[in-house]
Amino acid sequence: MKVVIPLAGKGTRLRPHTHITPKPMLKVAGRPVMDYVMDDVKALGNVEQVVYITGHLKEKVESYATGAYGLPSVFVEQKVQDGTAGAVSLAREYIDQPLLIIFVDTIFDADLSIVNTTDADGIMWTKEVEDYQRFGVVVTDENDHMTRIVEKPKEPISKRANIGLYYIRNWKLLFEGIEHTLKQPANKGEWYLTDAFQYMIDHGAKIKVVDVAGWYDAGQVETYLDTNREMLLKGRARKPAQLGEGASIVEPVYIEDGASIEHATVGPNVSVLAGTRISHAQVSDSIIGGNSTIAHATITHSLVGDRVHLEHVHGTVSVGDDGVVRGSVAL
Repeated sequence: MKVVIPLAGKGTRLRPHTHITPKPMLKVAGRPVMDYVMDDVKALGNVEQVVYITGHLKEKVESYATGAYGLPSVFVEQKVQDGTAGAVSLAREYIDQPLLIIFVDTIFDADLSIVNTTDADGIMWTKEVEDYQRFGVVVTDENDHMTRIVEKPKEPISKRANIGLYYIRNWKLLFEGIEHTLKQPANKGEWYLTDAFQYMIDHGAKIKVVDVAGWYDAGQVETYLDTNREMLLKGRARKPAQLGEGASIVEPVYIEDGASIEHATVGPNVSVLAGTRISHAQVSDSIIGGNSTIAHATITHSLVGDRVHLEHVHGTVSVGDDGVVRGSVAL
């Protein structure tokens, strides 16, 4: 089996943090988001090659993925951001067998092993949501086979949201569908992979729809912090070997050894990387990078990068790597 991972996007909703760090490499509970996904890929044991579709900060992606996962890999640059169909089309020359397609800015609880036993032409994983108007939702027949996908419906035709995780056994029909899609008029300069899936359905393919147990988005600030909390609750929590004088922890937290906490309260739902010093402060519901300083501050629902100096700040902040913020109120 082959795996295609499109990750060329710029992560604009998480700026300034994605200016110098690719979105899938931002950390949740101390690990890059894409690590959680790749754990499941490696566990399959039958992956012949991973095709990464890169773009923004491609050198960092290539360097990290090559060293981190130990899987045969190839990297293809998406020079024009022309949508998900355009991205996957770039993998065509490497695909000669069934494939997984995974968008790695989310974390999911899914049993990928079902790909080894399915007789369907493909599998699309979904998650039932209440705010279905925000998503592309999948409509199915009585056998849970996809009949169509509708972007941001106004009527509740389905609550099964497309989460960006697919297995395609009939790979030849998929690329036929992508080729057809790319010949159609673009939607604001983009062509969507879901249109290629619709082409497959219209030409007789059976794509099974399977719900995941959990789906955790890391594509924007609010959901990124929510996902950090969920990963802490799911077993990624840890406390440092030592705490400084006057330090207290409100669990769950992920605090690496080498972080210094003195006369401060940290938690709940906080991740802190090594080298960071927090003193005379309160930090909750936040992700704090490494080698930063937070002093005389009260922050919540905040993202703080590496090597940041934050002093006399109270409120919610989003500060990228090497930032300095001093003041009384954060906007």
